[in-house]
Amino acid sequence: MFKYMGTKEKRTGFASRWARRTFSIVVCYSVSAFPSFSDECLHYKISPNVEVSVPEWTKSVVQPLKPMDLLHGNVAATMIEEYALSVEANPIEDGYCVVLTGIEANLGYTEFLVQIDLRHRPGTCGYNVTLDHEDQHIAAHLSVIHDSEMDIKRSIMAASESIMPIFVPYGNDISIALDLIERDIQSHPDIILMKQKINAEQEIRNKKVDERDDGRRINDCGIS
Repeated sequence: MFKYMGTKEKRTGFASRWARRTFSIVVCYSVSAFPSFSDECLHYKISPNVEVSVPEWTKSVVQPLKPMDLLHGNVAATMIEEYALSVEANPIEDGYCVVLTGIEANLGYTEFLVQIDLRHRPGTCGYNVTLDHEDQHIAAHLSVIHDSEMDIKRSIMAASESIMPIFVPYGNDISIALDLIERDIQSHPDIILMKQKINAEQEIRNKKVDERDDGRRINDCGIS
């Protein structure tokens, strides 16, 4: 029985990573056929175990040399979507049945970069008010992930359940089967909808943060 866990490099946007490790298996040195679905592999289908975790996050505050809007700061959020896939390659007469057995997902924010105008010296009223406002944006981002935890797990479970065992004739085709599984998970409608809902909710909650700020606090600092 062959087991495999692993990734792809981080991508921009809604970042994704797949961790891939090397594996050893007896390989037939022949021209391989493309992996396919086979009725012979159907009885190996199982419900993959799905585990979802949220990454640790950090916050950094910087003051760019280039002037910013004195009344507003900015926060840049880095979000990741990591999956580690576990599969089994079950040997059959003509090859292998590659079966998805589990997914370990790690989804959420890892870094927040807060930018505050250099004219606000650390510890001053303007600096503290600006930082507090950006902290509210960070809280809004984090709350979306927290409130979406059940939906995230349901979406990943639905995607994993849709993955059928894949037949490959040779051992060196197993990595191709993994590529197909990765593609099908990423393109699954529930995963796509999950990301869209997270992005939409982020926009709504961050807009509310700005709507609640009428500018009085920064004005009270003598800044207008």
